[in-house]
Order: sequence, then structure tokens, then C-alpha cells
Amino acid sequence: MSRENHPPLSPPAKPLLLVLSGLSGVGKDAVLNGLRRSGSPLEFIVTLTTRTRRPNENDGVHYHFVSGTEFQEMIDGNQLLEWASVYGNRYGVPAEPVRQALKNGKDVVIKVDVQGAATIKKILPQAVLVFLATPSMEDLAQRLKQRRTETPSDLELRLKTAGEEMEKLPLFDYLVFNRQGELDRAVADIEAIITAEKCRVTPREISL
Repeated sequence: MSRENHPPLSPPAKPLLLVLSGLSGVGKDAVLNGLRRSGSPLEFIVTLTTRTRRPNENDGVHYHFVSGTEFQEMIDGNQLLEWASVYGNRYGVPAEPVRQALKNGKDVVIKVDVQGAATIKKILPQAVLVFLATPSMEDLAQRLKQRRTETPSDLELRLKTAGEEMEKLPLFDYLVFNRQGELDRAVADIEAIITAEKCRVTPREISL
């Protein structure tokens, strides 16, 4: 009696495009660093910005810091997946590194603001959007004060913007809280999201 060859229940998992966004000051960079330290096989795409580099930031790690002219040239050359103006500065995601990583079968992580995440969702609806938040707005205000990088007026603007960004939550697929002193928990939650997405019966498929 011959044994039939049955096809697999589902095709192999496709590479994911995970978009990490959330409130300003919530600790997105810290979470990304936690993912890097965890050894997760992810391709991290570094965002471009025209913002002035802060003392604790490294070019090519936190951002690629470019001039306004360089940024405009990339816009004109259609080299950005998405870009936006935030707090008077421009931020953008280079398209080619994303395209190459997905082509090579790698899961890609992009850090963008909420406006950028909404744009990517329109362009690539199969992207996985994760919203990183604090347990309360009071907690967020305390973190922003501790950063000591904003003037009182800047702080007020960021908190107002944070309230508006929370209204965009329905655009996202997942909500992760980055609680004070529990960074590892937030990192583990994101790793669990990636694992769950890999177990989907119908995998997401990114066409870029």
C-alpha cells in the first residue's frame, strides 16, 4: 500500500515587517536595544533624520543624521519608504535596506512615529504594527521630565501630541506596555508577537 505525500498544512512562514511605534519618550530605543541583546534574528532598519544629534546618540545606531538637503534629495529620488515632519524635523525610512532584507528572508524591524506607522500601513497593509505605551500619561510625563531634553513648552506639546497619538491606537495590531523597570517584559512581549505571527495559518506576505 503506497503512502501518499500530503502537502504541509501551511506554507513556510514569510518574513515579517514589524513596525514599532508609540509615544515619544516611551523607550522605543531601549526596547530595540533589548531586542538586539536578546539575539533575535532581526534586521533593524535605522531611520534617517534631520534632527540634531543628542549627546547620548550615535550616528548609524540611533539614527542616520543627515542634512536637510540630503534628506530632500532622497525624497526626490523616491528612496524613502515613508517620511514625515515631526516637531519641526524630518524623519524617514530608507526603502532599499527594507527591500533587500525581506528579499533575503529576514524579519525586519522599523522604528517610526505614529504618523509614519499609519503611512506604512497604507502602503504595506500586511505589516505588523506594534504600539508601545506607558501605563499612564502621568508616567509618560515623568519620563520626559527625567530626559531633560525638552523645555517646558516642548514638554507640554509632546504630552498634547501623545494624547492625539493614543487616538490612533485602533490602527495598530498590538499594544505593548513598557513599564518602569520592566524593559525585559516589553521585549519578551514583542518576541511573543513575532512567534505568534510565525504560527499564523495564513502568513502575512509583504510585497515591496
